[in-house]
Amino acid sequence: MARMIWRIAPWLSVTAFALAWELTARSGLVTPFMLPRLSVVLARIASDAASGDLAQNIGLTLYRSLTGFAIATAIGVPLGILMARHRAVNWFFDPIVSVGFPMPKIAFLPIVTLWLGFHDVSKITMVVLDATFPVLTAAIVGTAGVEKELLWSARNLGARERDLLREIILPAALPRIMTGLQVALPISLIVCIVAEMMMGGVGLGGAMLTASRFADSPGVFAGIVEIAAVGYLLVKLMAVARRRLLSWHQEALAPPTV
Repeated sequence: MARMIWRIAPWLSVTAFALAWELTARSGLVTPFMLPRLSVVLARIASDAASGDLAQNIGLTLYRSLTGFAIATAIGVPLGILMARHRAVNWFFDPIVSVGFPMPKIAFLPIVTLWLGFHDVSKITMVVLDATFPVLTAAIVGTAGVEKELLWSARNLGARERDLLREIILPAALPRIMTGLQVALPISLIVCIVAEMMMGGVGLGGAMLTASRFADSPGVFAGIVEIAAVGYLLVKLMAVARRRLLSWHQEALAPPTV
C-alpha cells in the first residue's frame, strides 16, 4: 500500500491542476476563448489523433529535435573531450564557447532562414546551435574532472591514449556527460517548437501557430498539452537511459541502510 501511494503521489498535483482547469473553465469566470474546458481540449486531441494529424505533427517535431540532438551530441562530446585533453584545441575553441554559450542562439534564426530556407534543415540547424553547448561544456567539465592519479597510473602501466580514453576518461566523465545530455534534450524540443512557430509548416509548433491565426483556442491549448506530454516522455526516457548506462556508478547503487 505504501509503495502504491508513493507511485500515485506525483500525479496528485497533475490531477489537482486538471480539476482546477476544468472547474475554472466551467465556472464562467473566464470565456471559453480565453480558457477552453480541459474536456474540450482532450476531445480536440482525440480528434487530431483519429485524423492522423497528431501523429504527423509529433513525428515531424521529434524527427527534427532528435536529429538535432544527435548531431549536437556527436559534435559536443568529442570536441569537449579534445578541449579538456589538448591545450591547443582548448586555446582555439574556448573563445567561441565563451561567447556562444551565453548568447541567445535564436538571434541566428533570420540568418539561418536566409541561408537554408524554411524547411527541416534550418530547424535542425537551430536545434544543433542550441543543444551543442550544454553537451560540450558537460564533456569539458567531466573530462577535466578525471583524477590525474588514475591517468598517471594507467600510463605507467603502458596504456596508450586510446586505452585511456576508452577505459578511464569516458567512464569517469560519463555521469557529467549524461547530465549535459539531459539538459540538452528538452532544449532541443523547445528550440524545435519555437523554430516551427517562427517558420511555420507542419509540426507541433506549426499547428499551434495555425490554430492561433484562426483564433482556434482549443487547438492552441491542445498543442500545449501535447508538447507537455511529449516533453515529459522524453525526459523520462532519458532518465531511464541514464540509469542503464550508469548502472555501475555510485548514484545507481542502493543507499546504505545503516
